[in-house]
Amino acid sequence: MRPTKADMEAARDRVIPDVLPAPGEPFRVLFCGINPGLYSGATGHHFARPGNRFWPALCRSGFTDRLLSPDEQHLLPSFGLGITNLAPRTTARADELTAEELREGGERLRRLIERFRPAYLAVAGVTAYRTAFDKPRTQIGPQPEKIGPSDLWVLPNPSGLNASWPLDRLAAEFARLRTAADLKTP
Repeated sequence: MRPTKADMEAARDRVIPDVLPAPGEPFRVLFCGINPGLYSGATGHHFARPGNRFWPALCRSGFTDRLLSPDEQHLLPSFGLGITNLAPRTTARADELTAEELREGGERLRRLIERFRPAYLAVAGVTAYRTAFDKPRTQIGPQPEKIGPSDLWVLPNPSGLNASWPLDRLAAEFARLRTAADLKTP
């Protein structure tokens, strides 16, 4: 059931728990969004707003064997995948976040990486990544630096509002990451 406008407003500042494999389980890629939107906050599921292309891109790229719905996010660890966010609190728009929140999120993300050690960290949102890690010239794609033990890939924001990255192009970038992750992990 779709959340109402009142449900979404009540979800402001909620935190959605990370979805992570159990310690010691294979961990290919940790996907990191900017922060949950109000729709996600109301449903409790990452990338839940209709029109967000995260789940279709994940499937089309070959990370999953079928299109998962946001309420199936608990299945991601069985594919060696996880989800977190730079800033944990829900907002209507990512531009409601402060630069300080993004930088603090970057530090939290470093600690999470050290603990869970995914092969790749994939940050979905180049502008937020640039702010969080003080890397103003970062472009989409694989990055030369690592974060802790994890290789780093910056993905486009999968929001339906990101018109410069249609689904086919977005899925192709996810597929590049999947190929790299397949080469790195058993």
